Amino acid sequence: MRDFTESVVRGVQDPRERVGLLFAEVRDRLRYDPYSVTAAPPTYRASAILDGGPTWCVPKAVLLTASLRAAGIPAVLGFSDVRNHLNSEALRELMGTDLFVFHGWSAAYVDGRWRKGSPAFNSELCRRFGVPPLEFDGSQDALLHAADGAGRRHMEYVRERGMFVDLPFDELMATLLDTYGPAMVRGSGSSRPEDPAFGA
Repeated sequence: MRDFTESVVRGVQDPRERVGLLFAEVRDRLRYDPYSVTAAPPTYRASAILDGGPTWCVPKAVLLTASLRAAGIPAVLGFSDVRNHLNSEALRELMGTDLFVFHGWSAAYVDGRWRKGSPAFNSELCRRFGVPPLEFDGSQDALLHAADGAGRRHMEYVRERGMFVDLPFDELMATLLDTYGPAMVRGSGSSRPEDPAFGA
């Protein structure tokens, strides 16, 4: 993690610029894939996430938070429940709802204030939805888009679950299973749906 962080922010001292560089790198390094949820604790270590493939919002937030800390920026994990009004049919059928519980983001402490940033959606996915990729440098919050490029309602934040120093893994998994059942957790025996909305 130290090597990764240094490779991104080498020579940069300004905290906001450091936050911006790390946010963009994590946002686009790993493609967002909501079908990649696992129940294996080792897969949520920042070093494992860094070397893994496409993943979902929580591991991306874990990676960004660890990277910010390695760069000397105080950072914590944050979680919200969000409603995706443009959810794909395949994902809605699997979830049984358009509510995403425990959506993960990071909060960075810059210039005396905590600011929230969500690195979940990579630039390519944002282009599919007709929205600009989020940018985050700690000067203001950068959370998921309220509307898509056509003005349709997109992401709605409906509940704050708070900020945490460490990943509340047991609570996270219990909430996912209680909300969606085992189908959303990879390794449960269910096959990944063919979903062009989140394909490569």
